[in-house]
This record gives sequence, C-alpha cells and structure tokens, in this order.
Amino acid sequence: MNLDSNIPEGPLADKWSNHKFNMKLVNPANRRKYNVIVVGSGLAGGAAAASLAEQGYNVSCFCYQDSPRRAHSIAAQGGINAAKNYQNDGDSVRRLFYDTVKGGDYRAREANVYRLAEVSSDIIDQCVAQGVPFAREYGGMLANRSFGGAQVSRTFYARGQTGQQLLLGAYSSLSKQIGLGKVKMYNRHELLDVVKVEGHAKGVIVRNMITGEVSRHAADAVVMATGGYGNVFFLSTNAQGCNVSAAYRAYKRGAGFANPCYTQIHPTCIPVHGDQQSKLTLMSESLRNDGRVWAPKSAEAAKQIREGTLDPNTIVEQERDYFLERKYPSFGNLAPRDISSRAAKEVCDEGRGVASSGLGVFLDFRDAIARDGQAAIAERYGNLFDMYQCITGADPYSTPMMIFPAVHYTMGGLWVDYNLQSSIPGMFVGGEANFSDHGANRLGASALMQGLADGYFVLPYTVGNYLAEEGIAAAGTVTTEHPAFAAVEAEVQARIETLLSVNGTESPRSFHKRLGQIIWDKCGMARDKDGLTGAIEEIQALRKEFWANVRVVGDARSLNPELERAGRVADFLEFGELLCRDALMREESCGGHFRIEHQTSEGEAKRDDENFTFVGVWEYKGDDVDPELHKEDLVYEEVKLATRSYK
Repeated sequence: MNLDSNIPEGPLADKWSNHKFNMKLVNPANRRKYNVIVVGSGLAGGAAAASLAEQGYNVSCFCYQDSPRRAHSIAAQGGINAAKNYQNDGDSVRRLFYDTVKGGDYRAREANVYRLAEVSSDIIDQCVAQGVPFAREYGGMLANRSFGGAQVSRTFYARGQTGQQLLLGAYSSLSKQIGLGKVKMYNRHELLDVVKVEGHAKGVIVRNMITGEVSRHAADAVVMATGGYGNVFFLSTNAQGCNVSAAYRAYKRGAGFANPCYTQIHPTCIPVHGDQQSKLTLMSESLRNDGRVWAPKSAEAAKQIREGTLDPNTIVEQERDYFLERKYPSFGNLAPRDISSRAAKEVCDEGRGVASSGLGVFLDFRDAIARDGQAAIAERYGNLFDMYQCITGADPYSTPMMIFPAVHYTMGGLWVDYNLQSSIPGMFVGGEANFSDHGANRLGASALMQGLADGYFVLPYTVGNYLAEEGIAAAGTVTTEHPAFAAVEAEVQARIETLLSVNGTESPRSFHKRLGQIIWDKCGMARDKDGLTGAIEEIQALRKEFWANVRVVGDARSLNPELERAGRVADFLEFGELLCRDALMREESCGGHFRIEHQTSEGEAKRDDENFTFVGVWEYKGDDVDPELHKEDLVYEEVKLATRSYK
C-alpha cells in the first residue's frame, strides 16, 4: 500500500499556497465534461458538492436522510474555531495550529493541521456571506467564546445550535446548484459499495431506501464525506443512522483505514438513564465556559444524592471537589475532552458519582448565574438548558446538571494524503470520515472547522488537480455499462439476499447492543491487553452468531429499516474487531487512546514517541484474514514533541 503523504516542499507556512499554485487546473469550459460523485451531504459533503458544482463540474450527491438538512452536522452545538483574533488576546494561525497538534497529543500530520488553521478565517468569512447568524457583541463584531484546550477565545457560535446554522448555510449553496441543475441530489439513497476501474474509484452502488431499487452511478472521481463510526459503541451522541458502512466498503475495496482506535469520549453528556436507551445526548462543551464541574468530596454525600435524600444545593463549598480546577488549574473546566472525561471517570470509580447509576458528576451554573444573572446565561445557552430540562425533568437554572462522558467523535478514519486522496486513486475523503487533522484527540469546535475547510477550501482544488492530471480525454469515459459495475452490483445483491435468508431469532439491534457493550467495556475510556484480546475473540464469536441467527423482517423491494440496520451492524461487527486490533497494537497511551499499562504516576497518558510516532494504517486482506498494518511516520519540523500538560 502506497502511503506517500504528498506533503509539499518548503516552509510550513508556505506549503498550501505554493501547492495551490503548482496544482494543475481544468479549463472552465472543460469542467462541464466531468462528473463527480459526493457521498454525504453534511458540512464536508454539502460544501464540497456546492463548491465543485459552482466551479462547473456535474455533481451527483447522495445522502440517506430525507434531506441534506438532516445530516448529523446539524447536531454540533458549541461553535467553530478560527484564528481571527478578534479578542486581541494573543491568537494567531500558528497558535491555533499548535493548540490543535498539542490537543491531538502529537499524533496528527503537521502540514495538514497548519493548513486547517490557515484557512479557518476564510471559513468564517464564507459563512457570514451566506448569512449564518453568528452571535455578535453589542457593537456588531462577531462574538467569541473559549473551548477546551485553548487559553484564547477563538470559537464563533450561534447560541447552542452552531452546526445547524452552518449546515443551513451550506445547504443554501447546495440548493442553488440543485436549482441550476449542476447538482443532482439523491435523498434516501444509501451507499452499499464502491466501484473501481483499473484501480481508480469510478462509481458507487446505492440502494433507494424507499423503493429498494439498487442502482449504479459512474463518475470521474468520488468524494466520501460520510462521517464517523462512533455508533460502533451502540450508545453514542451520534444520530441513529450514523454508521461506518460507506467507509468500511471503501476499506474492503483497498482504501487504508487509519488509527481506528482514536475515539473521542465527550465529558459533558446526559448520563445513561435506562437499559432500553438507543442514544445519548450531548451537552455542549461551551457550557464549561460558565459551568463548574464538581462532585462531593464525601462518598457518603454522593450516595445520599444518588438515593435522593440529599439536595446537592445544600452541600457547602468546602465539601465540593471542583476536580478539573484542582487538577488542571491553568485550564480548569476547559481542559481537553480526553483528560476531562478520564477525570470524571476517576471520580465515579472512587464512589463519588452522583447519578442514580453512580456514573455522573455535576455541571453547576450557580456561580455564573449569581455573577452575570439568569438572563445572561439564558441568552448564551437557553436552548441547551431547555433540552436538558425536557430530557431529565430537572431545571438547570436551579439545580446542577448531571453529566457523564460518552462516545461523541472519531479521530480515526480513511487514510488520506495531503490532497485528501485515499489510497484508492480518485477517491477523496473529507470531514470526520478521514483521519487527517486531529491526531489522538480532537479539540472542541474543531469538527465544524475541519468539515468546512475540507469542503469549501481543499477538495475543490485537489479534486480538480486529480482530474487535470488524468486528462480531458478520460472525462466521462467510464460508464455504468463497464463490467466492474455489474460485478459489484451482483455482490451487493447477494449480500442483501444472504441477510434476508438467515431467518434467525435475534434482531439486528440486539446484536448491535451486544457489540457496543463489548467495545465500551474493553475498548472505551480505559483499555488493556487482556481486555482487548478478549474483546477480539468475543466479537469474532458474535459475528459468527450474527450470520447464523439474525432475523431481518420484510423484503428488499420496499422500505425496510431493519434491512438497513442489519447491513450496518454487519459492518460494525467487522469494524469493531479492527478497532480493537488497532488499540491492541498501539502500546502507549495518547489522547483518547488510554492503555492502563501506559500511564504516569499521576494517572495521565504516557506516550511512547520512540516507537509509536506514526499513523497506523490497516489494509484489508480478505474475510477471516488478519489485516496488514502499514505505518506512515509522523515527522515534526515546527513543533517539538513534549509531554502534554494542562496544569
């Protein structure tokens, strides 16, 4: 497998500008001769589809939702980072770059991260021009707030619904191109496989989720922007539909899968409240600007709170442990997500958890309300407070929120080079679906930044460069009549028929739930060799049981959510093993990957830079055959490797 990162020569600050100049271009009159497929319509996919169409390419965009507006990007709450330095508090492109590399525990590709920081300001300009209603200060300037892992205020926001507003901006641009006929939108279509011709990605096989029809679609290049794989844990903050299937189909066709063990546990989520719960709810990291995280110092007091016999408001200040402020005084409640999550788990492991399950700590706004007034807090976070009260029945203005870490984001993904091209030529990957920018831990408010950077400012250049290198003579030459399409479609149909024919006794959801429990218990916030080895064996056994006993009701010729779920769970059952293999291979602790065997005397992550400063990229070698590990060494020219400290 070729893992040439294609990082341009020259100083870090000049790489992207020089690279853009040196890339080949497609004449505007020739762009209409090319077809590009974009899979996914969230921030990365929607922005890429709109931008490529605006340039003149013919774009086919696919999403499994009933509208691009329903993409999971809509769920992002807190904000988007950009190095505008409106607060004049010391921010810069270089500081955003450094914070992101450090936040990722020095496991990200330096050049990609610098480019992300470099284009961040352009994103804000683009979105303001689209009419995104960012919060503003009294004088009209765009407002900023702080997020974890930074000591400056660089996060732009639209109350607690930033993702929704940014997605509506991207959707407006996409809708314009749909209206002009440059984008053909395929709602309620799910990708089932990727088609390669002579080694290059040239199309996809999709299923119409309403009619059940399976169809072929050809193009000169394919862009995958299909999000992350957090739902492999079953319970996560992701929407129920989020899945790994598109990325995993690409992996099985030859795309390398990088760092799957880098999964992010978000510290501020509403705790699990029942055995039949299907997903978890995020409470934005922005709340930690004004909320203080604490637990009782006394395990006995925590027990009384769990039993409902003690009001947390009656616990005096001296008996409260503001553990993030105590452990990380320089960053306090805005310590990065991986560190904050482990700190909350540690408190609960000591018996000081306050939720009925014992798994929960407080996020308290008492002091902020006393300082700024309830109206000011409601203006900043009102919709989040309303959401919390609707779900829990508790009023966060008068009693502390209960929070606990939950799976939220995945830093791993399909391997890409500097051009965001996967190891399959002609297949590009944007947003959370690729691995490139966040290393072992993503800082808050950086997901929206990456998705829009990839979609608006990177892919429109790099896809065009690929098409120009292939030459105008190749435009539109591969059609769905090529034998490769028939072969892949036959495989897709056979898999559907197999799922329907097992006719067992257990639902796909039941298998998914069992898989998620295995991975959460043994490859969640804390991992060790014995647990991971056992998890791999358990997943292999569960996968065999799935194919022998799954029951998929309905048929393939109509709307069938159970068939959709079964296909996704089948992929999760394979991918879950890959995730655990990657975690087992990486004998160090870094970011969201915490191996119990590798920690400092203070319980912090202990990296092994000598042996593990690389991207672990897995190559599919066949069913029931161990995948092959490849390594892309990470070379740092500008940043000095150091022990990450937020104290």
